[in-house]
Amino acid sequence: VQLQASGGGLVQAGGSLRLSCAASGSVFRINVMGWYRQVPEKSRELVALITDAGTRYGDSVKGRFTISRDKAKNTAYLQMNSLKPEDTAVYYCAADPDPFGVVANTGKPFASWGPGTQVTVSS
Repeated sequence: VQLQASGGGLVQAGGSLRLSCAASGSVFRINVMGWYRQVPEKSRELVALITDAGTRYGDSVKGRFTISRDKAKNTAYLQMNSLKPEDTAVYYCAADPDPFGVVANTGKPFASWGPGTQVTVSS
């Protein structure tokens, strides 16, 4: 599976952005897609993930971000509202077959990762 994220950029605090993650290759195997983010000298942080069973969000984005997926387009989205300067990071999309729900429920690393897109929120 190959992933390509887009939609990052510079936005003022309080604004919105929508990230897209287009999957190609063996997309029929994907059962979970997610978004992570990372800032320098910190570990990668879960932002949100989505399966057929539902969604899960990191505590810092609950109520502000929404993850969705269009299987017909093999694309996942991350709608980010009420952005804060602390949301500034490189955002990575990820995908996994996860046939038994291990990745979605235990934090096991995703198998496929996109190259990342920069999101910068100015104060």
